[in-house]
Amino acid sequence: MSINDLPVLSALRTKMQWHQERQRVLSENVSNSDTPKFRPRDLVEPKLDRSGAVTGSMGPLALTRTSGSHMTPSGAASGFDQNKNAGFEPRPAGNAVNLEEEMMKAASNQMDYAAATSLYSKSLHLLKTAIGKA
Repeated sequence: MSINDLPVLSALRTKMQWHQERQRVLSENVSNSDTPKFRPRDLVEPKLDRSGAVTGSMGPLALTRTSGSHMTPSGAASGFDQNKNAGFEPRPAGNAVNLEEEMMKAASNQMDYAAATSLYSKSLHLLKTAIGKA
């Protein structure tokens, strides 16, 4: 078993690959901001298990009642705005790309990628130090 086969490093590699692919998708959204009838796309974040393998699909999380004194969800809409695109309408040509939102997603994606890359390199350095090869 090599160092690269460890579950934590495998999970970080999967996460970095997902961020790379997401960056490509977000770049396509920006580059097609003037294409008629273009709809922006995004990727669903992978869910990883302890071995670093992708498991299941991401779905909405159900509310969990952790104490008997908490109120139960009544099914009514919350006071928070769940639809971030509510104030944005597609242009007359049918293009639904919101450049500000796409740029914010791209910036967030870059920061998350940088964090995953830093964790990966630090994990490798830590392991090499532990086995005396650093």
